[in-house]
Amino acid sequence: MSRTGTDVPATGSGTFVTAHADGATVGSGSRPLRYVVEVESGLDISPSQAAKEIAAILAAPRGWTHDPGTAFRLVSAGAPHDLTVKIATPGTADAVCWAGIHQDTGGEYNCEVPGGVVVNLKRWVKGSPTFDGPIHDYRALIINHEMGHFLGHSHVTCAGPGRLAPVMMQQIKGLHGCVANAWPYDKNGRFVTGPPV
Repeated sequence: MSRTGTDVPATGSGTFVTAHADGATVGSGSRPLRYVVEVESGLDISPSQAAKEIAAILAAPRGWTHDPGTAFRLVSAGAPHDLTVKIATPGTADAVCWAGIHQDTGGEYNCEVPGGVVVNLKRWVKGSPTFDGPIHDYRALIINHEMGHFLGHSHVTCAGPGRLAPVMMQQIKGLHGCVANAWPYDKNGRFVTGPPV
């Protein structure tokens, strides 16, 4: 059963509805990354509500905008944009990830593809067995991890037992002694990282 009561079909239409949702620029970077949010059609998820949740994640104080060079701006359907955040059923996510980067996401994982990010609906709705916080926090981990790739960050691993897991760690594959964490920066504003994978 999902944590949110939202149904997760194995596959869907393969077509997407773009959110009609604009947001203010967040962060102080001189060139905001403009993004649109798309939800696979036929799902029990409001594209505009998903867009608002993603915008709030990207605006959070411990998010990527803590870096003074980074800024984001949610734009609406039809507006020029730099990347697309897609929320898709596991089957569609697998197809888009394979077409984009030849990565087998196995019905389980999210990915970054040229021009955007693909969020597996299963993860958006059910979270992860390695993450016991609120579902909104896990969604923050998804968005921060995949946006981190888009910003040029590679995978890292746990820096030591009891430390915060870096957002660029594949936490769903195991925490290796680290504590689950959804944010790029800790509460003192320090970047959370670890050894390269």
